[in-house]
Amino acid sequence: MGTRVSYPVEIKLKAIEMRLAGVPVKEVLFQLNIRNHTQLKTWMKWYQNGEMHRFEQPVGKQYTYGKGPDFENETSKLKTENRQLKQQIEILKKYKELERKWYQKSQ
Repeated sequence: MGTRVSYPVEIKLKAIEMRLAGVPVKEVLFQLNIRNHTQLKTWMKWYQNGEMHRFEQPVGKQYTYGKGPDFENETSKLKTENRQLKQQIEILKKYKELERKWYQKSQ
């Protein structure tokens, strides 16, 4: 069994962004140096289910379902949630722009 790799949250979100933009799985794996395609599938499932808290969890650490990580105080929890929501909005904006370009090409 190989060693486990912990990917930063930024890599996970970049991989999701690339997949939503229509980049092939093999290309995403190559560009971001991700070892296994099933890892990408897992991240996509988390994203689609709205389980953004799972991107923060370290390797081998599974939080109780729906609980998410512990926060020092309410402010840090809100900052994390705010950052995640901003990232979701940015991804959706980029997807909307790509969708617009695809629509223009098809006409």
